[in-house]
Amino acid sequence: MTVLSRVLTALLIAAGIAFAGWSVHQGLERFRMSDRSVTVKGLAEKDVESDYAIWTLGFRRAGSDFGSVQQALSADREKVLAFLKQQGFTDEELQARPLQVQDLLARDYAQGNVPFRFNGSGQVLVKSARVAEVEKAALALDPLIQAGVQLGGENDGRSGPRYQLRGFNDVKAPLLAEATRNAREQADKFAAEAGARLGELKSANQGVIRITGDDGNDYDDGSSRGKRLRVVSTFEYELR
Repeated sequence: MTVLSRVLTALLIAAGIAFAGWSVHQGLERFRMSDRSVTVKGLAEKDVESDYAIWTLGFRRAGSDFGSVQQALSADREKVLAFLKQQGFTDEELQARPLQVQDLLARDYAQGNVPFRFNGSGQVLVKSARVAEVEKAALALDPLIQAGVQLGGENDGRSGPRYQLRGFNDVKAPLLAEATRNAREQADKFAAEAGARLGELKSANQGVIRITGDDGNDYDDGSSRGKRLRVVSTFEYELR
């Protein structure tokens, strides 16, 4: 190999390395010279508001007399329902679940030194598309506490309302369209820099739309009213 050939080879290698670095920065996923194709990724993100809320208000009582515990729970349930109706919720948005009273001494593993023999609980569910009203009510529980209602209980949703995005399909298509546009722009830039023209789409993978809360968590546990949607789609284009 002549000196000139070696110099030209070195220059081509250096140019290829520099071009590869630029391409990765621009969103290039893979470039194959053999079949003249380029694979790129398109990113799209969107912040949305939840459109439905489910809120479980649990309450509990304990005592030495079955009837007293049951009567106290019934009174608490009426207080909770009255509070929620004062907050503007309708009967269609409220669901009162059956009361439960447990005899702790009737269990197989019961111990005789329990402070109260009977332990009871109840739940009232709020299911509503009026998300803002649910959030507001969840922050205004002082009247119930002052009325003697013991809020809380096993698996009763003490962490507050759970917010859902039931209109997910309404935002899915625009989000994927944005990711597609983003990928196409990256592919066009690459083709122009490479002195080629972008050809037909050879393959596509829309990816998985990831939903997270706006509270900084990496997943959506339902506690956040605001949601962030993110998707990374992959496309392979022909180069001409």
